[in-house]
Amino acid sequence: MADSKPAVYSAPAAPGLVASTAQAIRPNAKLIALLSLGHFVVDLNQGSLPAFLPFLKTAHQLSYSAVATIVLAANVASSIVQPLFGYFADQTARRWMLPASVLLTGGGFALMGLAPGYAALLGLVVVMGLGVAAYHPEAYKTATGVAGAKKATALSWFSLGGNVGVALGPPVITALVTVVGLTGSLGLLAPTLIASALLLAVLPAFSQSAAPQAAAAVAVRGVNMPRAMALLILVVMIRSWTTLGFTTFVPFYYIDILGADPRLVGPLLFVFLGAGAAGTVVAGPLADRWGARAFMRWVLLAALPFGVLFLLVRGPLAFVMLGIFGALLTSSFTVSVVLGQAYLPRNAGTASGLIVGFAIGAGGLGVTALGWFADRYGLPAALWISALTPLLAFAATWFLPAPRVHEAR
Repeated sequence: MADSKPAVYSAPAAPGLVASTAQAIRPNAKLIALLSLGHFVVDLNQGSLPAFLPFLKTAHQLSYSAVATIVLAANVASSIVQPLFGYFADQTARRWMLPASVLLTGGGFALMGLAPGYAALLGLVVVMGLGVAAYHPEAYKTATGVAGAKKATALSWFSLGGNVGVALGPPVITALVTVVGLTGSLGLLAPTLIASALLLAVLPAFSQSAAPQAAAAVAVRGVNMPRAMALLILVVMIRSWTTLGFTTFVPFYYIDILGADPRLVGPLLFVFLGAGAAGTVVAGPLADRWGARAFMRWVLLAALPFGVLFLLVRGPLAFVMLGIFGALLTSSFTVSVVLGQAYLPRNAGTASGLIVGFAIGAGGLGVTALGWFADRYGLPAALWISALTPLLAFAATWFLPAPRVHEAR
C-alpha cells in the first residue's frame, strides 16, 4: 500500500502529548457496545426498506420511478440533512437524541405497512429518515471520543452494529411480510423500544465520558481541510451510487428479469449487506496499519471485477460474487468516516454528518437517475452502470491529500 502508516495520525507535532492523550482515553467497550446496539436498530429499520419496496410497489401499484422517489426521499431525510445534526452535535452534547432518534426511526418504518396511499408512505419515509439523521452524528462523535488511539478499529466495531442491522433488515422484513402481510412492519417496534429504553438508561454514563473527550480535544487539535473534505465527499458519493443502486434494483432484477420468487429478496440482500458487515470489521485494523487513503483507494479497485462478474454469472456463483462485491465495497465505509474526521478534526460531528449523511444521501440522486434509466432502457443496463461506478471513485481517491495534525495554540 502507498501509505506506510495511518493517514489519520500522520505528522503529529507533539508525539509525546498525543501518546499520553491516547493512553488517558482507553476504549470504553461497554459504551461502544450500547452505541452499536442503537446503530443496529436504527439501521435494521432503514435496511428493511429495500426489501419492503417490492411489496409496497405491488400494494400501491407504483412505477420504478415512484420507487426510486421513495429511495430519494429516504436518503434526503436521513442523509442530506445529517450535516445539520452534526453541526448541533459539535456545538453541545445532546445525548437525549440517541434514544429519541432510535424511537423516531422505528416508529416511522413500523407505520409504513399501514400507509393508506403514496403520499402517506412518503411522509413516513421522511419521519424514519429524520430519526436516522439525528442518530448518526451524535453517536459517531460519542464513539470517537471513547475509541482510544486506533479509531478505525474501534469505529469498525461501532459500525458493525449498523451494518449487521442493514444486513438483517431484508430477511427480517421479508419474513414478517410473508407471514403477516404489510402490517408485519409493526414487528420492528419491539427491538426499537428495547434499544431506546437501554440508551435512555445509560445517558448519565455518556455524560461522564465527555470529560476525557473534552480534555483530548483541547490537548491536540488538527487543521481543517475543507477542500480535501469536499473531494472525499465526492468519492463517497460515487461509491454510494453503486451500493444504493444494487440494494434498490437487484431485488427487482431477480424478480422481474430472472423470474425469481419474491421470498429470495431477503436472503439476496443479506448476502450483499451481510458480507459488507464482515468487511467493515476486517477493514478497521487494515486501515490503521496501511493508512485510510491507501485502503480506500485499492479496495474500490478490488471491488470492481466482482460487481461485473455478478451480472455475468448465474446460480450460486452469482451469490458468491455479490457477497465479495458487498464486502469490498462496504469495507471502506468506516474508513471514510475516520478520514473525514481527520480532514475536519475540529468538527467531528459535522464530519460524520457529511460522510454518513450528505455524501451517501447524494447517492440517492444517482438512484433516482438509475430509476429513470431502468424505466427506459431496462434494469440490466442500470445495474451495469452501478457495477462500473467504483472505477470513478478509485480515480478520485488519487487526489486525496494527507491530513495535517498539530498541537492546539
